[in-house]
Amino acid sequence: MTRPRFRVDLTADFYDADGHLKYADVGLDRLSAITGIEIGRFIEHRPEIGPEQLPDAQGLLVLTPRVSAHSLSASRNLLVVSRFGVGYDNVDVAACTAADVVLCIATGAVDHSVAEATVGWMLALTHHLRMKDRLIRESRWNDRSRYMGSELRERTLGLVGFGGIGRAVVRLLSGFGMQPPLVFDPYVPAAQMAASGARAATLEELLSQSDFVSLHCPLNDQTRNLIGPRELATMKLTAYLLNTARGGIVDEAALYEALATRRIAGAALDCFTVEPPVGPSPFAELENVLLAPHSIAWTHELFRDIGRTACQSLVELAHGRRAHGVVNPEVFDRPSFQEKWNRLRLP
Repeated sequence: MTRPRFRVDLTADFYDADGHLKYADVGLDRLSAITGIEIGRFIEHRPEIGPEQLPDAQGLLVLTPRVSAHSLSASRNLLVVSRFGVGYDNVDVAACTAADVVLCIATGAVDHSVAEATVGWMLALTHHLRMKDRLIRESRWNDRSRYMGSELRERTLGLVGFGGIGRAVVRLLSGFGMQPPLVFDPYVPAAQMAASGARAATLEELLSQSDFVSLHCPLNDQTRNLIGPRELATMKLTAYLLNTARGGIVDEAALYEALATRRIAGAALDCFTVEPPVGPSPFAELENVLLAPHSIAWTHELFRDIGRTACQSLVELAHGRRAHGVVNPEVFDRPSFQEKWNRLRLP
């Protein structure tokens, strides 16, 4: 009798050219400890997963490739896609549901790491760390008085989006003596914000009153180009914009103009509309911006926590249990999904 098995494939971008994992710990021990789960991998990396890459997998752990309707068009046995992260704008959710595929994200796993990186960037911007480092490297000691910093004390943070990351930022900043933060998030009740010590605000109120505007919302039709010329013009001249969410939330041409003309004091950008950028980023010309290649929060702890969460979701689905972080729970109501789940789950 053939032993039941549940195969989980990892996309090729988890591996280097020699076939070794690039990262120390992505939670694979959660899979390898389970009898019946096999771990495989894609041989070729593509920006979008091809249907011929999915003939054998019941579960898929995805780092960066897009998952489209075309990706899923030939897969009869794929049960679950688990995103290695919390963003899923590169996954066609409706196509997953139509193909009877559960989409899971690593809800909660990134909260502390991204919040810590956000606070670090706030300090780096206000204390001019980039320029002060350059003064030493360029033997410009006597220029130090040109870069007087400012503290977080008494300043106001504005959070656009108040999910787990936004709440974690508020917790980490609780000892800095800042004003109660402002929050714009139409999906979170004001009472919930107040319970965290934050104040609900309209976007215009937040932009006009905040010393830091930090973006922590998903990229979708409602948030695309949410921060454009009008919004940037509403911000204080002394304010900073931080984006650790998605590049498309900000109109990059408008932001470049605002930074180049000192319409706002500065920015810290971890994500861009096109990733990776084609050619050098125009923002690299500016002294009042900090840049990172969508990795400012990458730590060993972050990848461990994301991996454990994402892999545990695969384990739960493999054993016939609803998983953590399901994006499309309506799929469970589909008889065709239930038939597939009953057929593929481990005993």
